[in-house]
Amino acid sequence: MNGAIHPIGWGHLALSFLPALVTLGILWRWSLGLKKGVVALMRMLAQLVLIGYFLAWIFGAANGVVILLVLSMMLFASSWIALGTVPACRGRLFASALLSILLGGGLTLALITQGVLSLEPWYLPQYMIPLAGMIFSNAMNSVSLSAERLDAELDRQPDYETARRIAFNASLIPVINSLLAVGLVSLPGMMTGQILSGVSPLVAARYQIMVMAMIFGSSGISTAVFLYLSREFFQARHEASQAQAGAE
Repeated sequence: MNGAIHPIGWGHLALSFLPALVTLGILWRWSLGLKKGVVALMRMLAQLVLIGYFLAWIFGAANGVVILLVLSMMLFASSWIALGTVPACRGRLFASALLSILLGGGLTLALITQGVLSLEPWYLPQYMIPLAGMIFSNAMNSVSLSAERLDAELDRQPDYETARRIAFNASLIPVINSLLAVGLVSLPGMMTGQILSGVSPLVAARYQIMVMAMIFGSSGISTAVFLYLSREFFQARHEASQAQAGAE
């Protein structure tokens, strides 16, 4: 391809939905909730088309204030979505999730963009936005898994330290699996994209190493901070639940 990305026309892009349509057919046939799958696909399509135009505008604007606003929006959205596994607790735990992802993800993003890559200008959107997306989304997933698992474990046994260890370990399973599989089972998105664009596989491998390290670190730090900040809330919640169960 001579170092150029092969363009995808809308007609050819439609072909990529054929396996998705098969999956929708299975959902319908097995009565597993066709509507949810259709809505998810349509949202994905709309969101990515819109974000494509939005990012094109941001890259053209090249304004540090705009980039900070975008990062703030991503941070708030990821913190809210992270608590989808414990929706009844969203209001009480939102600040904890926000601070957790800000510390674990934000500090990691600063280290990578200003220390490892030394971006010039510091807000270079072609790097800042994609890297922030990877960091915040993975931190979000880990916080989400830890919240759900901690809530479930405290229902089974009252020892918070044990429940916290189990929750922390469970939250990192997807990240650790991706570390074990990279290069053997999968070539992750950033490395694949760089290779397709003509970058040397050795250079692409260094970028992917950086990405995997930042994801593992930000996910672990964010989850640990969240479990620390939310300790009193979860303990009080389950003590109240046990007291109510005993009264009944």
